[in-house]
Amino acid sequence: MKTISSQEIKRRGISAVDEDLKDGPVHVIKNNKLKYVIMDQEKYSELVSESEASYDKRLIKALDEIERGEIQAHDTINDLMDAIDSESI
Repeated sequence: MKTISSQEIKRRGISAVDEDLKDGPVHVIKNNKLKYVIMDQEKYSELVSESEASYDKRLIKALDEIERGEIQAHDTINDLMDAIDSESI
C-alpha cells in the first residue's frame, strides 16, 4: 500500500502521487491516520461498475425470492434481529 502525507500533497501538489498511482491506489495520511484514497479514473470506473453489477444481482435475487414466496415478514425490528441472530452462518 502506497501512502503519502497530506502535507506532502499540499507542498508538491497532486503530481506528488502521479508516479505512485501507476502501482495502484495511494492512501493519504492526515493527522497520523489513513484519511483518503486517490485512484486513477479507470480503477474508479471499474469499482463503480462492479458495485452496480453486484447491486443489480442482489436486487434480481431478492425479486425472485419474493416472486417464489421465499420471504419472511417480521412485525418489528426486534423480531427481524432475533431471526437474523438465530440463523446459522
